[in-house]
Amino acid sequence: MGPYYVAALIHLLGPVRSVIGAASRLRGERVIASGMRAGERIPVEVDTHVTGILEHENGALSTLTTSFDGTATTAAPIEVHGERGTLAVPDPNQFDGDVRLAPLDGPPGWQTLEPSAGYADSARGVGLLDFVRADPERLARAGADVALHSLEIMTALLDSAAAGRRVELTTSVDRPVPVPLP
Repeated sequence: MGPYYVAALIHLLGPVRSVIGAASRLRGERVIASGMRAGERIPVEVDTHVTGILEHENGALSTLTTSFDGTATTAAPIEVHGERGTLAVPDPNQFDGDVRLAPLDGPPGWQTLEPSAGYADSARGVGLLDFVRADPERLARAGADVALHSLEIMTALLDSAAAGRRVELTTSVDRPVPVPLP
């Protein structure tokens, strides 16, 4: 699921210039939870909890935690803490959900923002529609350049964790243009 969240951070905050990562493996084996092999015990051969700091080219910092080890959370999938408040966005794996804002100067608590791009309840199909509608003047928001940069971010986090040092990225990408308002 990592690519959805990393790509969402690129869309929100722009490309990443470097990462610092840490990784661990909580269990030596796990039980398959679903599908035809549900209930089968399998060895865990990769790190299952990866966390890191992403330094975006614009100076913003993202803290990323991905884990197969948690059983539940109450945290929003993505929160952006900025100069004028906090923005909580829904799970980018679903392309749906409430966007909430807690402004610094304004009414206390969270305010749910009205959908403005016309994609409410669109699920994953919206990404395919965007890809089909792309042209040479406006690249697909989920194009190969974003995919390659996302992949490098994820592998650099693992490399950083293994080496115990900051890793500078070799790829970059133009921040995709926002979805236009109707």
